Amino acid sequence: MIGHWAEDSGQMSAVERALSKFTDWLAKYGETSWDHQSFFAGPIGGRAKSLYYRNRLLGTAAVAPMIFAEAFVPSARRLFHRPTRFPIADAHYAMGFALFYETTANKVYLERAIHFLDELKESRCPGFEEYCWGYPFDWVWRGGVIKQQTPLITTTPYCFEAFLQVAELLESEVRDQRSEIRTDLLGEYKQILKSIARHAAHDIKDFKTSETGSSCSYTPNDEGGVINAAAYRAFLLTRASRLFSDETCWKIAERNLNFVLESQNGDGSWYYAADGVRNFVDHYHTCFVLKALAKIDAIVGDDRCLNALSKGVDYYLRNLFSEDGLPKPFAKAPRLTVYKRELYDSAECINLCLLLRDRFPELERVLEKVVRGILKNWIKPDGSFRSRRLHFGWDNVPMHRWGQSQMFRALAFYLREVAKTETPRSDILKSEDRIGKLKVRNQAPVGLANGVVSQI
Repeated sequence: MIGHWAEDSGQMSAVERALSKFTDWLAKYGETSWDHQSFFAGPIGGRAKSLYYRNRLLGTAAVAPMIFAEAFVPSARRLFHRPTRFPIADAHYAMGFALFYETTANKVYLERAIHFLDELKESRCPGFEEYCWGYPFDWVWRGGVIKQQTPLITTTPYCFEAFLQVAELLESEVRDQRSEIRTDLLGEYKQILKSIARHAAHDIKDFKTSETGSSCSYTPNDEGGVINAAAYRAFLLTRASRLFSDETCWKIAERNLNFVLESQNGDGSWYYAADGVRNFVDHYHTCFVLKALAKIDAIVGDDRCLNALSKGVDYYLRNLFSEDGLPKPFAKAPRLTVYKRELYDSAECINLCLLLRDRFPELERVLEKVVRGILKNWIKPDGSFRSRRLHFGWDNVPMHRWGQSQMFRALAFYLREVAKTETPRSDILKSEDRIGKLKVRNQAPVGLANGVVSQI
């Protein structure tokens, strides 16, 4: 029995077909792609964007051709930069294939997950002792230029999750003697996970914001203040603290967590940054913060997280969806945008709903509506996803980092959760009391901390 939260077996089958067709497309298309930043990743676009931040009048004229192309000729990206491999996409593909394997038991998908982890091992940032990842292009922003291969605390946690997810899956395979995968992979992945945790703890800097809270740097070289960056780091180090019994990781994570909680606005929202300048609220960054809090709360059981989630979800549902009930990019757009909807927003919406559906039943309806919308309007004949709904038409350029990999992972997560649900949702929702949640939280964690990997 699939459960009341999926309308019928038809939608589950449709999702599985979509994932299968996407994997065929990915094998043919390849693992590099253009990106939504391709217009500005090369020397011409980069100089134009830099001028925009220095001189708004002249800069507007300089970036105008790229903005026009983005709105009306998305395929013009190929004139400004080359197809590129993105570590954050590889991490999502690794997680997506691992999830798809759990549902289908098709060994090909497990091998694909391991393949993307192999790619991550090759694409780690050079010049750093520990494992970490960033962008493969120079990223121009209002504070200057972040050079390619500079570690980003918004990328590295996804790689941590990817290695952890596949390691736990392999551990289960070895324990149950269902796999011939080499056990030395488990030891290697554990060492990589420890290395990532050391990078997040020591290479990323802290900036005190209160007696109890600290923001963190986005890279090893910049100032703090970006709220989702602190949320990412807080989750990674919280998970590492339990995984490796490392109290130092938790102490750092707790201060970053406090910063995130203290930065929540009275209406339940979070600005992008606590710098008084970047005070916009958008869809996917809101999802990033809420997802991190949900994961941290599941690990440590902090009532403050639950309270922040309650306020945050309420704001999210009231301000980040259009009248048709589908995700919209901004609560209030800070500037003129060239698109109406983002594939990325829908992917993060699905992930968030899956994480919090038991606590907030209204997310159940949102989840099903968004999945139906993706199946109906966003899948191209070749199996890939549309990238953006523009004001006039679609941006159909496949971008691995900007939605393709995230949606693949989100739908694979959805499929696994539907497939393993045998208890009617109405019964599950009856157990929403706080005592039940605390019992779940206080159980010994399942996975690397208690299994084969911890013994290597």
